[in-house]
Amino acid sequence: MTMTTERTMTDERVSSPPARLALTPAGAPPGLLDGAWWPRSRDLFRELPALTDRLERCWGRITRVTVNLTHWPVIPPKVPVAGHTVHVGWFTDEQDPHKLIALSYSAGRWDLLVIPPETSAASAARLMSAATTPGSLLTASMLMDDEDAIREAGEDRGRESEWDTEGGAAPPPLRHPIRPPTPAPEG
Repeated sequence: MTMTTERTMTDERVSSPPARLALTPAGAPPGLLDGAWWPRSRDLFRELPALTDRLERCWGRITRVTVNLTHWPVIPPKVPVAGHTVHVGWFTDEQDPHKLIALSYSAGRWDLLVIPPETSAASAARLMSAATTPGSLLTASMLMDDEDAIREAGEDRGRESEWDTEGGAAPPPLRHPIRPPTPAPEG
């Protein structure tokens, strides 16, 4: 797999819509995830400023994030955000491919499920709800696997429904065909 880590840095902040983010309620029992993030693209340079803007309101200054490079085609080493720079690190085997870790020197670490940008709104809503369940012991990949199973089951039901509305398969032959009664002999 080819990975690019360089990108031209500018001081100009790329404007993007607010981050789609759901966080575990404050004071809730800790779990393996602290919330979920649903970026609009796989461009960290464009997406991180909106994410850090939302996170910093709750958690203080985000100084570093790490991702698994599996789902990110370009990993910029630094991303300019409002008033500072966020350093970006990446891992392959050490970090769940569906997770982003946000770090703050003053406030700690948060693990977020990263919902793929192409995910439907219904799936994203289910994933955000699951990722913010207080005390949950489900990993990011476990949540994604569960959602894939739900989606596949829905697709199977859709195919069955389509099959039924198109007439479906011909019914199997009867084991004991119904025959008209034979006339009684005369006599």
